[in-house]
Amino acid sequence: MNVNEMMPTLRRLALEAGDRIMEVYQAEDFEVRTKSDESPVTEADEAADALISAGLADAFPGAAIVTEEQSATHDLEARDFFIVDPLDGTKEFVQRRGDFTVNIAWVENGVPIRGVVYAPARARLFWTRDDGTSVEEVGPFDKTQPGECRPIRVATPDARALMVVASKSHRDQATDDYIGKYQVADMKSAGSSLKFCLVATGEADLYPRLGRTMEWDTAAGDAVLRGAGGSVVRFDNHETLTYGKAGFENPFFIAHAPGVQLMAE
Repeated sequence: MNVNEMMPTLRRLALEAGDRIMEVYQAEDFEVRTKSDESPVTEADEAADALISAGLADAFPGAAIVTEEQSATHDLEARDFFIVDPLDGTKEFVQRRGDFTVNIAWVENGVPIRGVVYAPARARLFWTRDDGTSVEEVGPFDKTQPGECRPIRVATPDARALMVVASKSHRDQATDDYIGKYQVADMKSAGSSLKFCLVATGEADLYPRLGRTMEWDTAAGDAVLRGAGGSVVRFDNHETLTYGKAGFENPFFIAHAPGVQLMAE
């Protein structure tokens, strides 16, 4: 797999999926169903998934693809694979709060080294370049040619005044208790993988997640954050989060800028 040739395709597919999602989002009404794990799914999830899956299979024949909406892919055993969440933040989508994203990443030897995160309702697009560094592209977004791109980099944290971001839909007391261990200057909430991107751009220093997530929720945002100089580590031992785990379920984790002195549990 030539990783230096994949980003134009991943970027285009994310933008095309975003268009399909926004068609549903802007409709007067849409159906919301419940999956077996009690999470919501809409026609926007399914349409975006079909578009991205077909596009990846066509552009990269034979490549392994894991996607949230296709349970048959959840038994895959591979170290190198595409991983997709066609609509991350479905709860935000259903409640029309805007904080939802299209996530596409390439994982190599357990590490997400390329990724794109597109928030169509927020008009924010983040992706990794051929050299692995990350950018935020300024819209409007042409599908065939990237526009103005701004290199992004994590901030240098002030331990006496950290900027923290946490989940909008999955906030709990355990998360608040952990955040309480730090000296926090500002606290914001965001949905979906946008939280990784806020750390990547320096809009936040720390994002702890003490709740269930899957690898498709995190891989693209993780790639963008790594490309901006940040890290995602396990909550229990602060070792780097890896991908391709059995069942694709993540442990609790912390996304952060270097220089944040991570607290113990």
